[in-house]
Amino acid sequence: MKKIELKKKIFNISETSREVQKKFIELETEKIIEVVLLAKKVISKNGKILIFGNGGSAADAQHLAAELVNRFKKERAPLPAIALTTDTSILTAVANDYDFSQIFSKQILALGKKGDMALGISTSGKSSNVISALKVAKKLGLYTVGLSGGDGGLMKEVCDYLILVPSFETPRIQEGHLLFLHIFSELLEEIIFSQ
Repeated sequence: MKKIELKKKIFNISETSREVQKKFIELETEKIIEVVLLAKKVISKNGKILIFGNGGSAADAQHLAAELVNRFKKERAPLPAIALTTDTSILTAVANDYDFSQIFSKQILALGKKGDMALGISTSGKSSNVISALKVAKKLGLYTVGLSGGDGGLMKEVCDYLILVPSFETPRIQEGHLLFLHIFSELLEEIIFSQ
């Protein structure tokens, strides 16, 4: 492939990404605000945010937990968030002894309590372990939030709030998810530590 073709490809990818993100924000702004306000309510009542997903979504779960526990832009107290994707002993024990579809639901049963927030991330909305965890969370009385793309797959049936990136392309969905993580972190930090 020639350099000029590569430049054109870069420009096209960038333009498509910008278009998807613009449409995403136009469509989901109200829901994003509702989820941020819900997270504030959860934290104000001594609840926590449990975040989970597979692959790139696992990385997003860890990214968001780090932004909340450490800081985003402000010097402030830590916020209670746990990525359920990081403990390899739990993940491999559950997958080995039971089934990979239970790696997050077992952790929700162990760590979740009524009034917490379970935030599941799945670009397709069809990840069985994410769906299973959201079902368990709902039964336990946690608020269920989904971050997905396209039509949301099976997540629409198990989420109190479902935030969708309007694309069926995994890279574009993940770029939208990153935008959400940063908006969520900044707004939550702002409204909790606004003084």
